[in-house]
Amino acid sequence: MIAIVVIAHQPLASALVAAAKHVYSRDPCAASRELVGFDVPPAADAGASLAEAKTLVQRVDKGQGVLILTDIPGATPGNVASRLAQPGQVAVVAGVNMPMLLRSLCYCELSLQELVGKALAGGTAGIQDLAPTATGDATQKTR
Repeated sequence: MIAIVVIAHQPLASALVAAAKHVYSRDPCAASRELVGFDVPPAADAGASLAEAKTLVQRVDKGQGVLILTDIPGATPGNVASRLAQPGQVAVVAGVNMPMLLRSLCYCELSLQELVGKALAGGTAGIQDLAPTATGDATQKTR
């Protein structure tokens, strides 16, 4: 099973992990999933954050790979995450949101490349315009 690490601005990583565990709290397979968050605090030292995140990724990797979900490309958490990427072993996807994380958890038994596709699809599908229409119904349009 592929491990999932969320690396994001503090407290987003911990909040996403806690929310995902809440959603799957009654799932008997949830305990077997490897899901951890790494919050990058304000004014964090990038080198120290990279070293800590690298140790975390090595700890959770059980040999099938690690999917890292991060928030903003170009920011410290995204830069740390991107430096951990290793083709075929550690994949990094930016723009993490709850639907992306939940979809990733549902498919963490797939190959790493397939899981990246599921993560991207889940994240994209979760972005919808829910504004009410003239009839009062909410629209569900993805952009």
